[in-house]
Amino acid sequence: MINYFKDFDNELNDETSHIMPIVAEIKIGEDNEDDIKELDVDDMPILALRNMVLFPNVTLPVAVGRQKSLNLISEAQRLKKPIGVICQKNGKTEDPNFDELNSIGVIADIVKILELPDNSTNVILQGRGRFHLDEITSSVPYIKGKITTLNEVMPKEDDQEFMVLMSSIRDLTYKILQNIGDEGKEMFFAIKNIDSPFYLINFLAANFPIEPKQKQKLLEQPSIKKRAYSLYSLLTKEAQLIEIKADIQSKTREDITQQQREHFLQQQIRTIQDELGDSVQDQDIEELNKRASKKKWGKEIAAVFAKEIKKLERIHPQSPDFSVQFNYLDSLLNLPWNEFTNDNFNLKKVEKQLNKDHYGLENVKDRIIEHLAVLKLRSDMKAPIICLYGPPGVGKTSLGKSIADALNRKYVRISLGGLHDEAEIRGHRRTYIGAMPGRIIQGLIKGQSSNPVFVLDEIDKLGQDFKGDPSSALLEVLDPEQNNHFHDNFIDLDYDLSKIFFIATANSLVNLPQPLLDRMELIDVSGYIIEEKIEIARKHLVVKQLENHGFEKKEIDFPKNSLAKIIESYTRESGVRELDKKIAKVLRRIARLKASDEEYPKVITLEKVRELLGVEEYTRDKYEGNDFAGVVTGLAWTAVGGEILFVESSLSKGKGEKLTLTGNLGDVMKESAIIALQYLKAHSSLFKIDYELFDKYNIHIHVPEGAIPKDGPSAGITMATSLASIFTQRKVKDHLAMTGEITLRGKVLPVGGIKEKILAAKRAGITDIVLCNDNKKDIEEIKPEYLNGLTFHYVKTVKDVIDIALTDEIIKGSIDI
Repeated sequence: MINYFKDFDNELNDETSHIMPIVAEIKIGEDNEDDIKELDVDDMPILALRNMVLFPNVTLPVAVGRQKSLNLISEAQRLKKPIGVICQKNGKTEDPNFDELNSIGVIADIVKILELPDNSTNVILQGRGRFHLDEITSSVPYIKGKITTLNEVMPKEDDQEFMVLMSSIRDLTYKILQNIGDEGKEMFFAIKNIDSPFYLINFLAANFPIEPKQKQKLLEQPSIKKRAYSLYSLLTKEAQLIEIKADIQSKTREDITQQQREHFLQQQIRTIQDELGDSVQDQDIEELNKRASKKKWGKEIAAVFAKEIKKLERIHPQSPDFSVQFNYLDSLLNLPWNEFTNDNFNLKKVEKQLNKDHYGLENVKDRIIEHLAVLKLRSDMKAPIICLYGPPGVGKTSLGKSIADALNRKYVRISLGGLHDEAEIRGHRRTYIGAMPGRIIQGLIKGQSSNPVFVLDEIDKLGQDFKGDPSSALLEVLDPEQNNHFHDNFIDLDYDLSKIFFIATANSLVNLPQPLLDRMELIDVSGYIIEEKIEIARKHLVVKQLENHGFEKKEIDFPKNSLAKIIESYTRESGVRELDKKIAKVLRRIARLKASDEEYPKVITLEKVRELLGVEEYTRDKYEGNDFAGVVTGLAWTAVGGEILFVESSLSKGKGEKLTLTGNLGDVMKESAIIALQYLKAHSSLFKIDYELFDKYNIHIHVPEGAIPKDGPSAGITMATSLASIFTQRKVKDHLAMTGEITLRGKVLPVGGIKEKILAAKRAGITDIVLCNDNKKDIEEIKPEYLNGLTFHYVKTVKDVIDIALTDEIIKGSIDI
């Protein structure tokens, strides 16, 4: 709180005022002005003050400490002469010169000199009138100077504006003094007894805690009216500051009071409860014990719980450790110890449920039925750990929910995408506030069963950093020989995970560590052919979206040809996620027509597909023919399924030293091109190629769609065939595609993604496919309906490939080589 009756904080203790409201009002008149005119203005004693400004007619005490000032006070008192009082610009200056003093001061009388017990001297000064310091005439034994007296410009007696201004100043002053409380009472009564506006202005200017520079500006103002306006502005700012401070103090006081009140009430409640023997802590502990009595856990777990709850009883409820210990015991009780759901052993019903929810995916369904059959014969069998991998949108994640429903088990899913912290799997240690179990234990608490279907989604998106490797932490979870004693750092007890049916999902196995792969049974969930997508859309997607958009079950009909059009022209994926979005888009636009009471189509024809979905987004991959030498069709695998690609070769005259590769090819694909060229050079006579051609022509190999990165070894036989065709100018067999890796010895090695590549070949109208002989087993695993219209040629060497792929016909208009 501001104290209005003490001077500003000063390191200096002389020539500063200890301000108190001394009221000695002097009547302003001609006699007073005459007295000032009779002064010795050429040799006036000057008292320099630090950090204070004296105003006319105001009486203030000043502490005097400098020797020159003491000399001046003594002589002026002895001679009964007035002195000039002026504020120095810098309060720290010990012996100020002319430039270090302000130019305007006040002529003052010495009312009284007080010698205090601590040997300090105080003098009470009474201001008279203002003066201007023209020059300093002497500085020994004290400062003397030449001055010019100044008159005040008084307002007219009938000036209504000035009267209102003075009333406002008085009211504002009362408001300020009222806000500061008891400390302002003395000044309040002093001001109340002041009638003279002139004296009131000077009194407030001298006594309010205004900066010395601001006070000096007020003194230098000759017009009393303007001085009043300036003073009112300063008082307004001070009033605002006081209100803000008072508001802050009030809020703080209220907060403290509320906290004290709550604490007091809590203490009273606790005392009453202790007297009654029924405290909140006792109630919580009793509740934990009741829940513990219903758990099916073993003796070891029960002993640990009893030990930990005794520890909780010894901890004060206000201690941070209380919440950590309570959360630990609560987590122990929430876990489904030895609580299992009963499996559905009706194999036909399980198979029917799986077929109802998902079309295709026979391998996965067969594995589930097999597991259930063995479990029916032997109840203590450990649950399998399956990893479903394949492109996005083929139903890997939703299959987990379907399996849980079919087996009559609880369903738990956690997403591992972007997980970097090992503690997310194993839990945090109970050494700090905020510790919690890992995702596995949290999932079991959520599922409330010890044998749920547990989906580990996006397991291939696990991260790794300084916090640990989550994939390594999963080794214990997914190992059937270890997971019956899974140890979570938070629970700090072994938990049996062996009855859990774990299903992991991944888009690719490339980023998964080999030890983790070894612990899982891998099942390839590849993409769907168009016929399968049509059936999935008719049986599942259209029905779901009709319900989601407020239509009756059969209100809108999607014919098969319309669905095929959407699949081929508006989606490019192995799964059906994008297809689902396109069906939803069609129904949204129809819903808009229906909601607007407009006529809407009941059957989605081919014309309506284009009208509702707009211009076709994709063009179907098409075989481009065999009219040019060196152009061969290859098969590639991508994350969204299979695609066909074209390898183009050309020759240009040169020194034969240059092999140019374009099309945004990766290192492995570039190496395949080099191997293919070196093999043809080494066996040129086998393919009837003049070896001198390699020295006369530069070679350029290009794979179109250069904006798309391409890599992998499966284009090896395609590049070898393309080079053989360009050097021999022989035509490539019509509607033929191929995939396979080659070695420098000319052997053809197997590649992956066969099913996706075959689907891409069928979409493009390919009829003949060249594959490695070792890929024959992959073809045998594919459904016969996928293979209709395709002829497979199995090869072991590059020579076999070229014998099948190249005809004896020479390209028309071939280049002369």
